[in-house]
Amino acid sequence: MASRLLISVLPCRRTTLWCCFALMGLVAIDARSKEVVSITSLLEEMTDRSQLCQFPQPEYTCKQFSSYDRRATSAEDQESWYANWDRSQFVRIEERDGGKEFVLMDAEGPGAIVRFWGTWHGPKGKPFSNGTLRVYLDGSDTPAIEGPVADVIDGGLLTEGPLSQGVSPKTEYRRRGHNLYLPIPYAKGCKITYQTDVFLDEGGKTGEALYYQINYRTYEPGTQVETFSMERLRAAQAALESTQAELTAGGRPSGADWKQVTWHGNIAPKQSVTLAAKESSGAVRRIRLKVDPNASLQALRSTVIKMQFDGEECVWVPLGDFFGVGYKPQPYQSWYTAYSDDGVMSCEWVMPFAKGCDISLENLSGEAVAVELGEVSFSDWKWDDRSLHFHSTWRQYTEEVTGGSDSMDVPDGASDKNYVTVEGQGVYAGDTLTLFNGAAEWWGEGDEKIYVDGETFPSHFGTGTEDYYGYAWCRPESFAAPFHAQPEGGGNLKGGFSVNSRYRALDAIPFEKSIKFDMELWHWAATKVNYAPTTFFYARPGAVVNVAPDAESAKLKVVLDLEEFASK
Repeated sequence: MASRLLISVLPCRRTTLWCCFALMGLVAIDARSKEVVSITSLLEEMTDRSQLCQFPQPEYTCKQFSSYDRRATSAEDQESWYANWDRSQFVRIEERDGGKEFVLMDAEGPGAIVRFWGTWHGPKGKPFSNGTLRVYLDGSDTPAIEGPVADVIDGGLLTEGPLSQGVSPKTEYRRRGHNLYLPIPYAKGCKITYQTDVFLDEGGKTGEALYYQINYRTYEPGTQVETFSMERLRAAQAALESTQAELTAGGRPSGADWKQVTWHGNIAPKQSVTLAAKESSGAVRRIRLKVDPNASLQALRSTVIKMQFDGEECVWVPLGDFFGVGYKPQPYQSWYTAYSDDGVMSCEWVMPFAKGCDISLENLSGEAVAVELGEVSFSDWKWDDRSLHFHSTWRQYTEEVTGGSDSMDVPDGASDKNYVTVEGQGVYAGDTLTLFNGAAEWWGEGDEKIYVDGETFPSHFGTGTEDYYGYAWCRPESFAAPFHAQPEGGGNLKGGFSVNSRYRALDAIPFEKSIKFDMELWHWAATKVNYAPTTFFYARPGAVVNVAPDAESAKLKVVLDLEEFASK
């Protein structure tokens, strides 16, 4: 079409040049919309951090199938809303060759599976049968993927870690969360089933228990997608190996065109300093900070990083929470953030701006904070109508009373805690939860509920807080992977401090009008917790965010002693 239009304007002399330039733009837009989505293109997108800060093209939605308790139908019914038999719940049951296939997912349209998490056990805790998982694509009766479910998700049938990995490696296998991030694209539709000879009942109350979450994209109609096959997976091995290597290494070296701004020095009590500022278009590519290792842990909570982009307040978060370690740091590395053995905190979020930015640090505490390293890397950026500002929010539910129930049916004290609500257009990119648990019981039985563009029922309804963060069974062992991490989990079962992070790439959630992220707080004990979520998202200028800076909470003395906290 574009070539025919170009020919038609060639005879026009005075306007030919203008028309050609305009049509070149149309051709570029048309070319982007006609790009074929494939295993290789999705792997390349996964490791291109700049993709998140542009509204997606082709456009897509990201939703989730899961084994959440189907009794949960409305927040108006509080008891059923927190129903907790979040396992062995399926879309439907089909007959196949005299046996039953339990349908986990059934989606139409061009799309892609972008995350598959699962965990399992046999009837009443007995060994798991490791039944057959089948992935049917584009209406075919022959599965494109077939094998024991554990082999498919993280047993090497498709690929190796970190794209296919159980966590924590320190946890015994049967209590791990199993994660598959290998993209599985399809042109017309996808159905996933599970089959086993072992008894399997709804909710897994007496039979085999299968917990699962499947995040998937649905592209706008007309998007060209090259459907997954094992042959195409083999053909994509070079891209797959490159992606695995990049994810393992934590990313790419600095770009040749990046320019660094550095600062170091003391921040006096109740004072702010400018870390870096720019009065033109560009993008932040990396931030590295190191606080004096002899400083108190309070410095990581009461020193706040603040960012303005094009005159809008976009970031206000305590340092430790922003970099994924809370206030009791442990070394780890994810795809977007890291804390090194020598105490350097770093982030790799790409943060574009049209006219300028200002990044500052504020010391809310009563003691000076020594910053040994402050470095911000900038690159050029051409701002357009798809570009998005980076945002990060922090809030703390302080000494939140939990009620308490270890019953799957009686949700005493369970409640939904809002991470963030955003009005505007953007992309949700991840979150960190820093928590101090006041009792030696599990705190995270609750499910995520994510509402996109005014949904009355969440298109993401989870199966447990630890499942959302990639692990399982309340386990305290630490782990770090590109898209999920638990640098410290000691507070999970013994009480005390824990920090969990989930970072998104292909499973980022675009929103046209709004997004609301709630997480159930369901504790097994009647106690209290400090519950502090940090969120990361991108949005067009003018977005309205419901979380405001909270200096009073950030100034509160950090909790280190369980007995002292419990006795308050």
